[in-house]
Amino acid sequence: MAAQAPADDNAKAATDHRAISVAFDPDFYTATYTDLPDHLDPLWHYRMAGWRESRDPAPWFSTEDYLRDNPDVAAEGLEPFAHYLQHGRDQGRSVSASRHARRYFRAVRWSPAEWTYPDFDHAPRPAQSQQQRRAQRRRAPSIPLAEQRAAVLAEFDVAYYLAINPDVAGAGLDPLEHFLVTGWLEDRDPSAAFSVRDYLADNPDVAESGINPFVHYIRAGRAEGRAPKSALGFRHDVIARLRSPGERIAETVAAADALRLDPAARLASALGAVRDLHITLSHDDYTRNFGGLQMCLRRESAQFAHLGVDHLHLFPAAPSYAVRADDEPGPLGVLLNGQRLGVHRAETVRDVLADLGRAGRRSFAIHSLLGHAPEATADLLAAAGLTGGYFWLHDFASLCAGFHLLRNDVEDCAAPPSGSAACGICIYGPFRARHTEAHRRLFERLRMTVVAPSRTTLDFWRAHTDLPAHDAVVRPHATLKPRKGAPAAADGPFRLAFLGMPTSLKGWPVFRDLAISLAGDPRYEFLHLGGRPDPAAPAAFHAVLVTGERPLAMQEAVEALQVDAALIWPLCRETFSFTAYEAAAGGAAVITGPDSGNVAAFASDAAVGRVFADEAALVEAFASGRILELARKPRGAKVFDLVYSGMTADLVAESRP
Repeated sequence: MAAQAPADDNAKAATDHRAISVAFDPDFYTATYTDLPDHLDPLWHYRMAGWRESRDPAPWFSTEDYLRDNPDVAAEGLEPFAHYLQHGRDQGRSVSASRHARRYFRAVRWSPAEWTYPDFDHAPRPAQSQQQRRAQRRRAPSIPLAEQRAAVLAEFDVAYYLAINPDVAGAGLDPLEHFLVTGWLEDRDPSAAFSVRDYLADNPDVAESGINPFVHYIRAGRAEGRAPKSALGFRHDVIARLRSPGERIAETVAAADALRLDPAARLASALGAVRDLHITLSHDDYTRNFGGLQMCLRRESAQFAHLGVDHLHLFPAAPSYAVRADDEPGPLGVLLNGQRLGVHRAETVRDVLADLGRAGRRSFAIHSLLGHAPEATADLLAAAGLTGGYFWLHDFASLCAGFHLLRNDVEDCAAPPSGSAACGICIYGPFRARHTEAHRRLFERLRMTVVAPSRTTLDFWRAHTDLPAHDAVVRPHATLKPRKGAPAAADGPFRLAFLGMPTSLKGWPVFRDLAISLAGDPRYEFLHLGGRPDPAAPAAFHAVLVTGERPLAMQEAVEALQVDAALIWPLCRETFSFTAYEAAAGGAAVITGPDSGNVAAFASDAAVGRVFADEAALVEAFASGRILELARKPRGAKVFDLVYSGMTADLVAESRP
């Protein structure tokens, strides 16, 4: 644990607090950053975490701009607002307005011409906002921070807190102090055995008192027989944390409205020399994010480069979970051959493409319509001379706004008829038509060839939509090529691995609970191969990250660690599972459930793995030891080479003489 701050640091913190409290605008902060809980003190959040997250304390002050314009302040790790108030303004340093200011003033019906920088030396402390008054009531009675620290120190799991909160670890904060001051207000848990959200929901008297729930549990709740977390299972927890698609859409609109656009001349200059061009659309920047779809786009881009074709990629500059409506702002992030060309309106991209003329080869592929408007997309492609192209089924966004087809994010829904009773009890039901109608407008404007990465996916999609596709093909993202030689098979416990990020969607809680229940069983050893650990599971963590430079990293790790089987148990219907193929290529058996889409189809081959009827059947197979027949030696494990597809580049090359 970090040592207590020395007296002079405490004095500086108090001075900073007094300076900031006069100028800090709590109403602006809570109106702008709607992800903060109502009971959270905005000033506390800004001081503890907000400024490090580039959040702005007032409409007239941009945290990001001040740190950019004053590298000496950034280099010393100083909080920018306090620095300006106490030093920067006297030194003549300039400030710029928050990017959220105009939207905020429009919302409160103020004119930007009416606001000025406040007189900090003489201005009275701003009146408390409703959120502050509520937070103040809920924080009383207070327990001294030192007393809270002493109460929970022995049971606060530092390693767990830092592992699940990389922002705290990256900022170098004292994890226990962060939890006691602001972390619990953000529903961050102090250990795997305690849930802040569950304890407050189950104990309204504690929630009303404003006492830190973990402190209450340690000092009194445990002796009173109160439970540290819900025993209803991880699906209950997922449902408790559900957020309405409407809320997410509103946040996207606000974020998109605040973005700064780059000059169109930059885009026109970069595209001026382009002749042969392939255009793709997806939900994010594939060069900055990692996942199956992003790796597909990297391979597609590389293959087009091999063919001498430039690659223009368009994605929503403000991350979005839904198809965009025409009247919502939707600036696009633009990449050319993996290089960023800034943020531009769809109309700007359309006009630049129209000015290029129609010379050269043109093609396009839509990998995701999330964050895009169908009409603007069709107009943009038409400007490039394109009326027909490819639409990839990486998910089922064309069937529902819940593009994983999970009812309330926990149970496969199998895409029932629109307007069914099943849709009526799902959070995505009211937004389903938004997606189905948007995709229909797109398919009516463009001649689409639907590309599915598996036969299972295409058959399901065809059975649940009548979108007017021009054609449909199956093109797997990867195939297995037999490799000579038997893989190594170690003696000892049966090694079960989870591959990838520890998320509920991918089935991490199923693996975690299995590992916990069998933690003392000498027959089994549990491993986690991925990019981020979760100490909630008693599993040996091995850092494995698949990148463009190391595309076979997961397969190689499975083989090197002699994994007997991989639990690939997604809650949703996977259209294609890279982890399942990587596991099989490395010699591991694939274990899955019946609702996993392509994974279940893949693992139904006895030479590949097993498909269990449900989680109870999975647990029984381990308890009885029947699962041991999937160990490498008994089943005669084999290894394979993974052969990856060139994605749309292969299809375009095959279609041309």
